[in-house]
Amino acid sequence: MQGVADDERRMTIVEHLEELRRVLIISAAAWLIATAVAFIFRNQIFDILLHPILPTLRNVHNGNAGRVQVLNPLEPLTVAFKVAAVAGLVGALPVITWQVWTFINPGLRPVERRFAGPFVGSTLLLFAAGGAFAYFVMPLGLNFLANFLPSQDVAYNVELSQYLNFFVLLIAIFGVTFELPVVLVLLGMLGIVSSRSLRRRRRAIIIGIIFGALIITPGADPFTPTALAIPLILLFEGSILVLDRVLHR
Repeated sequence: MQGVADDERRMTIVEHLEELRRVLIISAAAWLIATAVAFIFRNQIFDILLHPILPTLRNVHNGNAGRVQVLNPLEPLTVAFKVAAVAGLVGALPVITWQVWTFINPGLRPVERRFAGPFVGSTLLLFAAGGAFAYFVMPLGLNFLANFLPSQDVAYNVELSQYLNFFVLLIAIFGVTFELPVVLVLLGMLGIVSSRSLRRRRRAIIIGIIFGALIITPGADPFTPTALAIPLILLFEGSILVLDRVLHR
């Protein structure tokens, strides 16, 4: 009997590994296809990525605009591949998320399955909202920094790879920090925090959000951390309402 049980257990493990293999293959294929499509439309993607810096390039020092430039002869190709890979990952994210869901769904209890969908959806939506918000406030910070040039005779030139690193970092910071409601609601469901405890610590938490925004945002302009802190405070207040009115915690 022990041998039969071991065989059944081994079979279950093999089935899980086969399912994991299927998920990885489909996810990788979706990423490669999306990357190929992104590479074909790389010029349009570059236009979107460069849009936040264009107003600064046009307006700095009374129209004496600079340029986005490359300093390495291989950089046009390497940057194009990197941008296509990242854009492909973003484009394939719905397929990857669905595949991960099909893999973990059978192992969830009914109550976990009921909450998993909204949590995954909220996580993706909030990250997208944070990234979009960063995209639209980025020109304010860039313009502020550009106007610190010491003279109108100094050309404002931006190195492409450095700008894209800044772009990705800022999008990631806003996207990740906008997950604050998901974290607070999850902690509330686990009984670690409650709407009452968050209200008691409201002042300290808000001060922490403001200082955190000042620390984690790149650059030295006042607009970017302010643009991060204000929505985070609103998301914090919204989390309290969800815990209180929806989850009754």
